[in-house]
Amino acid sequence: MRILLAIRTESEANLHEHRMVKANRVKLQRSIARTTIVQRFGKAMAGVNYTITLTRIAPRPLDDDNLPRSFKAIRDGVADALGRDDRVGSGLEWKYAQEKGPPKRYAVRIEIQ
Repeated sequence: MRILLAIRTESEANLHEHRMVKANRVKLQRSIARTTIVQRFGKAMAGVNYTITLTRIAPRPLDDDNLPRSFKAIRDGVADALGRDDRVGSGLEWKYAQEKGPPKRYAVRIEIQ
């Protein structure tokens, strides 16, 4: 399954913003990811292992250490939708990628296999 979300991800390590701004952004991103997957994927099957690739599409790339951080809320939303914890050993394997997109256009592609 492949889903494209119109979400702008940023390096959480480099953002200097009020904690409520961050909390609202995180809550929204997590909710969008969870809701979209549940609507399109339905109920996840228990005992099945999944490989999830999160791809950031943006005009400029992030450093490789900042890329996974930018997906934290989305990763949590995907795990919620699949009824799992996102920790190691939960049957979810996480991969991260990024692609160059057009100016001022951001998105996240979620692929679940």
